[in-house]
Amino acid sequence: MRPTFSRPMSPHVQRFVTGLSLGLILAICLACSQRVLLSADPATPGAGATAEVSPNIVREGGSSMEEVADNAASADSPTEAPVLSAEAQAIIASAGPEGLYNPPRKDVRLVVISDLNSAYGSTDYDPEVDKAIALVPFWQPDAVVCSGDMVAGQKQSLTVDQVNAMWQAFDDHVAAPLRQQGIPYGFTLGNHDASSARGQNNQFIFQQERDLASAYWNAPAHDPGVNFIDRTDFPFFYTFEQNGVFFMAWDGSSSQIPADKLAWVESALSSEAAQSAKARMVLSHLPLYGVAQRRDQPGEVLANAPQLQDILERHNVHTLISGHQHAYYPAHRGNLQLLHAGLLGSGPRALIDGSLAPWKALTVIDIDFADPNLTTYTTYDITTLRRVDDTTLPRFLVSHNGLILRRDVPYSDLTPADKAVCQQRLSADQCIAQRPTRIHATWPWRPTYAA
Repeated sequence: MRPTFSRPMSPHVQRFVTGLSLGLILAICLACSQRVLLSADPATPGAGATAEVSPNIVREGGSSMEEVADNAASADSPTEAPVLSAEAQAIIASAGPEGLYNPPRKDVRLVVISDLNSAYGSTDYDPEVDKAIALVPFWQPDAVVCSGDMVAGQKQSLTVDQVNAMWQAFDDHVAAPLRQQGIPYGFTLGNHDASSARGQNNQFIFQQERDLASAYWNAPAHDPGVNFIDRTDFPFFYTFEQNGVFFMAWDGSSSQIPADKLAWVESALSSEAAQSAKARMVLSHLPLYGVAQRRDQPGEVLANAPQLQDILERHNVHTLISGHQHAYYPAHRGNLQLLHAGLLGSGPRALIDGSLAPWKALTVIDIDFADPNLTTYTTYDITTLRRVDDTTLPRFLVSHNGLILRRDVPYSDLTPADKAVCQQRLSADQCIAQRPTRIHATWPWRPTYAA
């Protein structure tokens, strides 16, 4: 039987078959690539900026801080030059030929503001408030924190419409610009926001203002953008995490924190979320100790300061950030750092035992987890944009309820004459404010604790 052979293809047919084969192979590759891409989880705009963790975590110790941070998927610290508004550029240009000082950035950066309000019922803000908010992108913080008095309430004659108008003005001047920049905003309520003062039958005197403040902050459109841990009683008592730092905001809008809320404070601070954090800070409107003239008196500070300080120290809280006094003073007592934030709004006050004129302030805190001191302050006179040397502030203040030291001054540096000043006014226990380690402040080369 004769073998049969296929007839060879012509060159034209060969080219056609080759092209068809290559086309099929390319189509298969493209289809596979598309399938892989479609199978990946799509990125969600803004995901992680306001990630929330179950309130049970703090109360039941359900997650570590690392897990909270991973779940929050917070953005990396900004490294690119900020996009500044024309207003901000003009403000920076007004700072002089050297421009506005920007301190060296560390692991975490916070901008601290406080006491933004003006006259009762006002929907206007002093120009320093708008100036500060315009400049926030210049410092590129990981968060802005406020120690209260964002609106001008605490007046029973204010109507619902008036209070809502104040919160809308706050949103226009402060909250909305920060949301648009994607900057988280942690805060505590002040006495002019939602006072916790109580009257007859132990009822809140300003219940309406508290209800309206809660309604504003719990509206989805006004989400502050923090990584909540426990928001069960937000905005009065809550916790959140930012870049490895655990924050607690307690309702220090009056001098009394109820016993049941102190139990919550103890539980939250002892939780795994708090204790596994790299640092812990608490936001309060009223401070533990008075620092300002006409505010250094009972009712203008938290009652039972020794008890509250003991709670904070036992749980290794590093810093209590407070407002209300309308005067900036960076202090420490025992093992607790006390940042008395200056105000941006109306009515700055002079420090007790000091000769400096009152001024308005904004503080930038840089946190370095490898630094034993942890925090570096750079504080600006927001009117002049100058940094103020903290060594011009009093080395210590004798508050009506205790001695506090400027944060770079150890107790061992006090002279017998210094101690005598305190002992003439207070008991021996109130005049002891020891701190085991010294914080070094240098000026001007390293603005570690500028005023």
